[in-house]
Amino acid sequence: MENYTFIIFLLLCLALPLSLIRKGSFAVSAKIARMVIVLGAMAYYTVWFVKRSKYPFVMDAMAVQIINKLPQALDFYVVRVNNTDSAGEPYNLKHAGRIRPEHYQLEYLKMDHSDEFWIAGYLGKKNMVYFSQHAVPNRDSDQVVEVHNYINQSQKLSKTAGLLIDAQKMRNNRSSVYVTLSLLLIFLNGVLLLRRQ
Repeated sequence: MENYTFIIFLLLCLALPLSLIRKGSFAVSAKIARMVIVLGAMAYYTVWFVKRSKYPFVMDAMAVQIINKLPQALDFYVVRVNNTDSAGEPYNLKHAGRIRPEHYQLEYLKMDHSDEFWIAGYLGKKNMVYFSQHAVPNRDSDQVVEVHNYINQSQKLSKTAGLLIDAQKMRNNRSSVYVTLSLLLIFLNGVLLLRRQ
């Protein structure tokens, strides 16, 4: 997803200099190219925003209910550990979000190729104050995890989870910059297209 965002950003940057071509045989082609780029970017971001705002229910998935019993709100992440024999990434990371005291969040995990998941809780941006490792003996029953105290069950695994979470945050920050700049470029290109007409 991040690669497409960067490509669209570059295409929108390319569309701005094309607005300087007003006369000649290349003017009509440049205008059509700009229209295709702007309309394609608008369609892409419409689909992107709809997918991001949908409720993340997954069919045939195990529900994990995270209940925060601590006196402070924590930012939770769920890491699904894939089996070594399965193809693809060894870990799958989901951001459960910020959970206030005495509130809960549901996450749905596809456990077809996994029998373990981890939960990490952050107080602030870089302070991991909670980490737990959970085995899944029965994939058909949902899991309830109540967070009662600040605990780190494994320093080694929490370091791995921390690296995954930091990498995900970095990708999200980079993607948010490209999305913001792309939306600004869509607006600028759209204004230039309408003004010239």
